[in-house]
Amino acid sequence: MRTKLSTSFLSILAATAFNLGIPGLSGAQELPPPSALINQASEDTVEAARAASPHTSESTYEYFREDAETFIADATQRMWDPTAPREPSPRTSWGDPDLAGYWLNVAYVPLERPSEYAGKPLYTEEEAVTAFVRWATQDAAVDPATVHYDWTEFGMDNWQSPIRPNRRTSLIVDPADGRRPALTPAGQARLQQQARRHTLESRGLYERCIQGNQGPPRVPFLQNTGQSQIIQTPEYVILLTQANSDVRIFHLDGAAHAPDSVRSFLGDSRAHWDGDALVVETTNFHAKRKWNGSDENLHLVERFTRVADDTLLYEATLTDPTTWVSPWSIEVPWPMMDPPGLFEFACHEQNYGIINVLRGARARAREYEAAQQAESR
Repeated sequence: MRTKLSTSFLSILAATAFNLGIPGLSGAQELPPPSALINQASEDTVEAARAASPHTSESTYEYFREDAETFIADATQRMWDPTAPREPSPRTSWGDPDLAGYWLNVAYVPLERPSEYAGKPLYTEEEAVTAFVRWATQDAAVDPATVHYDWTEFGMDNWQSPIRPNRRTSLIVDPADGRRPALTPAGQARLQQQARRHTLESRGLYERCIQGNQGPPRVPFLQNTGQSQIIQTPEYVILLTQANSDVRIFHLDGAAHAPDSVRSFLGDSRAHWDGDALVVETTNFHAKRKWNGSDENLHLVERFTRVADDTLLYEATLTDPTTWVSPWSIEVPWPMMDPPGLFEFACHEQNYGIINVLRGARARAREYEAAQQAESR
């Protein structure tokens, strides 16, 4: 359930959002991984990009200030509080919990709990709002040195969505420390093998426009690309995701999973109702699937629960003893999307762009090799 908050506190907080000393407004945001900056002095590169830009984070925020402050004032009226009582789920005409509609898989809360919140699974309400305002303001104040797709132009930044504050300090709710379990030696090796390099085969299926980027499981992306639609019948629940128009069909008839020899990148799903929750068990993942070092042995259990008219709670537990030393679970509240719902997914830009991506990666790989050879002389 999402809790109503104090309007007096929120109005003051929203009005002073830009003066909170947000990391990234005057300094560098989180830098890309080293693989994206082969043989480049990253700080020098970032500072040169800022110096060459006609804009700053402050000027970007000023452009969006009115919209951003309106969004913050509205969004912070309610929050996701996992400790609050839940509303009974509405029912379909045949009596099952009604999950149908358009939902958005978004989050500002990090997947793993930051070290400064060790031992603290929940924010206070004021801490949750303060963190939300900080994230939303930084989101609307793009660092001009950050190379990114212009999500804002299409209304696809998180601050342009129905996202709300969340009392959780991490999306991971189990283990209790809010951190992913350690990888096994085999999981570490696979994660290295799955790294993006300068070959086409090393690039993920989403980058190659073959599959979407929404799992399973559904872990929020940096921007609000997690749009999905749920359609129900008495025999099936169907989940359509906007990214690459992936379709998952959840059988409700009690049928067994497909034979072990039948595998796919989305896995094989079977579902049943547990009170208000739709429980989906997915197995039979393809061995060539790339997802955080996991392999075909991943056993995924997801729960979809309508906890309010405009909120669907998504929970997932991942078990793969060949990848992680123990299972782990996440929780993400999905807000209902405003109409019109899903847009067509067109991947033609990346179909062409991947050629230049690989050219650049190969050029940097050659630079890196040359630098290594020079150092060894």
